[in-house]
Amino acid sequence: MPQAVTNVFQRIGRVIAGFSLAQRTIAIIGVAVLALGIVALSSWLSRPTYTPLFSGMSASDANAVVEQLRSSSVPYELADGGATVLVPEKDVYDQRLAAASAGLPGASSGGYSLLDKMGVTTSEFQQSVTFKRAIEGELAATISSIKGVTAASVQLAIPEESVFVSETVDPTASVFVETSGSSTLSPKQVEAIVHLTSAAVSGMKPENVAVVDQSGQTLSAAGVGTTGGMDQQASDYEARVTASVQQMLDTVVGPGNAKVTVVAEIDHSANERVEETYTPAEGAPPLTEQTRTDRQNGSSSNAGVLGPDNIAVPSADGDGTSESTETSKTNAVNKSTQSTSTPAGSLLRQSVSVAIDSGAGGDLSTAQLSDLVETAAGIDTDRGDSIAVELVSFNQTSSEAAQTALQAAKEAEGAERQAGLLNTIIIAAAIAIPLLAGLAALIMRARRRSSAATEFDQLFGDRPPALSALDAGATAAIDQSPTTPLAFLETAPDPEPEPDPEPAQVSLERRRAEIDSLTRQDPKRTADLLRTLIDDRQQV
Repeated sequence: MPQAVTNVFQRIGRVIAGFSLAQRTIAIIGVAVLALGIVALSSWLSRPTYTPLFSGMSASDANAVVEQLRSSSVPYELADGGATVLVPEKDVYDQRLAAASAGLPGASSGGYSLLDKMGVTTSEFQQSVTFKRAIEGELAATISSIKGVTAASVQLAIPEESVFVSETVDPTASVFVETSGSSTLSPKQVEAIVHLTSAAVSGMKPENVAVVDQSGQTLSAAGVGTTGGMDQQASDYEARVTASVQQMLDTVVGPGNAKVTVVAEIDHSANERVEETYTPAEGAPPLTEQTRTDRQNGSSSNAGVLGPDNIAVPSADGDGTSESTETSKTNAVNKSTQSTSTPAGSLLRQSVSVAIDSGAGGDLSTAQLSDLVETAAGIDTDRGDSIAVELVSFNQTSSEAAQTALQAAKEAEGAERQAGLLNTIIIAAAIAIPLLAGLAALIMRARRRSSAATEFDQLFGDRPPALSALDAGATAAIDQSPTTPLAFLETAPDPEPEPDPEPAQVSLERRRAEIDSLTRQDPKRTADLLRTLIDDRQQV
């Protein structure tokens, strides 16, 4: 190994050897967290990307596909409650080919593939039924692909065409949809299903399509459409007009100072009217002309003689004349045919009543308010609509109660928010306080060691070199040197200084005296200093 690398490792080893127990513990925890993070990141990066193999499958098909994947040792995941099978992206096409060769998925609504199975001996009835089933299967597969729809079933009622029937019956359809979870389809999605089904069958009207979900709720009724019936139409119209008028009055008199009520009457019958109008062309003669002329001058008494077969032959000697003319003309005229079909749900009449707080009307009169409401609501007097606007004194009891309840709700929400913030603070404090306490303990311990070392140096002077740094001769000399007991271990009084001692001996005696005095005054601190010194020597 190169010397530079060896030096680096030796330096790292010396740094680690100088760590305290707490520092070593923190270092080990940090290395463990870093290793776990690296393992988690590498596992996430090495995880394959999963792609849907099949979606919208039934339980039996999903089970068969999963069994095939298990036999092929291909990892998989299930989604959408088991209706979607996910496999690694690199195995998608291979597994689709393998599933197709095994006839999976097996459960299918058929579609136009049913027509491929008909033979030459198929009867006309079987052909018509198979064709209807094919259309139903294609519609069900198309509706199932709409977002939010997990399964769909379509039933068509198509009447047979016959030349012996004077009146034909319109085809109808019933659609059953199953949504994911507890979600429901929006009105736009229901309308899309209705128009998709009606456009796929010739002669089917959108109002003849019924849509029902898995909870038994009728989303579109046959003969009514997606609006939900006459009552629902009336409620929607009343809500729309009420909101329009209420918004206008809130701007004029202020919120809460006006109350609007709208009652609409909807026509439940469907009407159809055919009109034919005949008008002569501009500058054309009358429709029918008839001219007749009959002229006769003189007469003769000789009517002639009988000839063969008793037929009268006129006589040549008659002198009377006769003329007859008849003319009949029929001229063309313009013909206009107009057919008007009025479906059920048209507005017959509506009534609007408005109550305004007398104290909030200001300078506006009742006539002005009536004109505003009449324009906003679309009142038609010729249709029989009516409107009533009155200035009255509102009862403030319910308003005050509502304000009190609103204020109480705001206060409760604020208290709940504060409680959540307090819980967060408590949790954060419970996590932070032990960490701060441990950090403070480490800092104080380091400072105490530094202070103990400083006091030791002040009392004993420079520390002697470590035993490992001494040579063998110095070690032997130290071992053979006489030992002198410390003064603070003796109970005898302080010895009297000798007259004229050497300077080094005087300094040593003075330090011993100071140690003895410190031991007597504060024995606990002296013990801590000695304990710290012993710990430092052991770490070295």
